[in-house]
Amino acid sequence: MSAANSNSPAGVEMLRVTGLHAFYGESHILHGLDFVVNRGEVVTLLGRNGAGRTTTLRAMLGLTGKRSGSIMVNGRETIAMPTHDIAHLGIGYCPEERGIFASLTAEENLLLPPQVASGGMSIEEIYTMFPNLQERRASPGMRLSGGEQQMLAIARILRTGAKLLLLDEISEGLAPVIVQTLGRMVRQLKQRGYTIIMVEQNFRFAAPLADRHYVIEHGRIVETVPMNELQGKMDRLHELLGV
Repeated sequence: MSAANSNSPAGVEMLRVTGLHAFYGESHILHGLDFVVNRGEVVTLLGRNGAGRTTTLRAMLGLTGKRSGSIMVNGRETIAMPTHDIAHLGIGYCPEERGIFASLTAEENLLLPPQVASGGMSIEEIYTMFPNLQERRASPGMRLSGGEQQMLAIARILRTGAKLLLLDEISEGLAPVIVQTLGRMVRQLKQRGYTIIMVEQNFRFAAPLADRHYVIEHGRIVETVPMNELQGKMDRLHELLGV
């Protein structure tokens, strides 16, 4: 099913992926993905482990091996661009492993990222959104809880000026109260005009946040579910996701 024909809300396209193939070495992971994300939308990539969801995020940044097809970011073709040039189009990536510097304080971690676009959040804005980080700003990264590390990993990319955020499994392994905090954060970022693509295993977390869900299976989009069709397609989603 081609996402290009999905019932996406009218809006300015931020991202259009067409016929995307990606490889790790000899392993062919993505087999012709097609999907669209409009500016200001929250979209999820759902699927079982190994379906190709994280590879999709990495391929968008040129972090996989060979790739082909088309990835248009704000109307610019990026398939042949190096990763640093893609990032400077205003894309921020929060990988599953978070990448917090253990010996640096929370605030030093926040001050590290380079600017990729204008309009990054100030430290004060970050602390308003994440009061926990303000309380722990002098604590080394290794002393932060898993939830605090996750908030820090997201806050760091908000400092860069990126407006297209790629978030990989941000709720994984975290206490329900932290997951609720992350849900509020996603809603706030959407209200501020950010465009967000989330890879999520936690469907309960993702379902109320997303304008549209794309289900990936064996490196292809097999189902597109706009928010207004979610209830009617729950049985199909359970079947595809095994939830």
